[in-house]
Amino acid sequence: MKPIKHVVIAGGGTAGWIAAALLNKVLGKVINITLIESTHIGTVGVGEATIPPIMQLNNALGINEQHFINATNATIKLGIEFENWKSSAHSYMHAFGTLGKNFPFCDFYNFWLKGQTQGCKDDFWDFSLNYQAAKNNKFAPLNTISNTSLPGLSYAYHFDASLYAEFLKHLATERGVKHLDAKINEVMQCPTSGNIQSLTLDDGSSISGDLFLDCTGLRALLIEQTLNTGFVDWSHYLPCDSAIAVQTASNGELKPYTRSIAHSAGWQWQIPLQHRMGNGLVYCSRHISDDDAKQLLLNNLPAEPITEPRLIKFKTGRRLKQWHKNVVAIGLSSGFLEPLESTSIHLIQSAVTRLIKLFPHHGVSDALVTEFNKQSITEIEHIRDFIILHYKLTERKDTPFWRQCKQMEIPQSLAHKMDLFKQTGKVVRENDELFAEVAWQQVMIGQGLLPDDYGALADSLTNEQLAELFSNLKTLINSTVEQLPSHTVFLSSLKPK
Repeated sequence: MKPIKHVVIAGGGTAGWIAAALLNKVLGKVINITLIESTHIGTVGVGEATIPPIMQLNNALGINEQHFINATNATIKLGIEFENWKSSAHSYMHAFGTLGKNFPFCDFYNFWLKGQTQGCKDDFWDFSLNYQAAKNNKFAPLNTISNTSLPGLSYAYHFDASLYAEFLKHLATERGVKHLDAKINEVMQCPTSGNIQSLTLDDGSSISGDLFLDCTGLRALLIEQTLNTGFVDWSHYLPCDSAIAVQTASNGELKPYTRSIAHSAGWQWQIPLQHRMGNGLVYCSRHISDDDAKQLLLNNLPAEPITEPRLIKFKTGRRLKQWHKNVVAIGLSSGFLEPLESTSIHLIQSAVTRLIKLFPHHGVSDALVTEFNKQSITEIEHIRDFIILHYKLTERKDTPFWRQCKQMEIPQSLAHKMDLFKQTGKVVRENDELFAEVAWQQVMIGQGLLPDDYGALADSLTNEQLAELFSNLKTLINSTVEQLPSHTVFLSSLKPK
């Protein structure tokens, strides 16, 4: 048990530089941080789409939003639209932020459900400010407009992941993080404990450390190749095992939302950036070959490709332990969940935050490691269930892939959540899990899982009062959206004059 004074980060990219920047910001006065990355080793570049908690990360790092948006060619993200998931030609959105008007002890969707039983024809997303702004390609902070009592738009970003890593690299090295451009040739372990003692680099030098962060991506150089930690395979729940990514030129007006378009054996993403469009196809190689998947993606691009398609192979699941001995896996080295709900960067952010809260001041203890791993497992399993939900709730039977998804067994934790919602209309959020009740409501309702009942408190409003509530909400939302500038105009206003 010796004090942790030197943290060594193996690997750069988004994971490495988020870890370096955040650890330095919070613990920079008590630890030294060295990050080792080789410019000759590419990164997967995941995380071009994010979710709202990234605002907390950027704020914690003291990042100016205008500088960040311009430096990373970022656009605004108000939600994710899912096309062809429930059935062909059907779409819905997981919109960020609140929906409707929340009442004490009773979420708004209970009132909407009651309205449906009374013949109300209003769509659930008529009451989402984020959805209405997104579909009208509009955005601005609400404090820039007048005459609205709405709380504001909840948003995240689309950005160039490599530019974000460079942005954080500049920030971290300016604040004292030591950066080495080198390849790790050998990992030296203590013969007694198995702990990692040092990393030998390609120039012959050696870097010692007290705590090591594995940010080497899918290679998992430290946590798996060296420590043989083990892996929990979730491919029986999430059978997609491949992705092809390609970039295209920007095409038309910039949409302030991500598109997820289901295909015969997987789904396609479209992520609009200021200078280009990010595109990709996530698929199951048992149901479509790599060559056919590549052609499918190329046939469905919104514009001409500007890069060569890149194939990425993966296995869905998590490391048996995210923290093992004196190594903490951050990012893809800790496990993989497909980017359906844009959780890659969030899992990096939450892992580093968890490490800071449980940082081993006077040495790594078993109790500390056990608690870190317990929290990590709980978090990623909740996210796993939310992603499985999209596949399980499909009504598609047109291909073997979708029939497999519809018929597959699912975790008991998810089965209970779906049964509870179906039978009672209730969503229970456990242990501060990432996705709020309104997110679960949108996916379940969007894909056709409607409850048999609604909350009793909804009966406190008469039909007339309910109709007035719906009318007033729609008027307020629509009038607010009308005052917003276009997404493109907002981004232009941030450019240096």
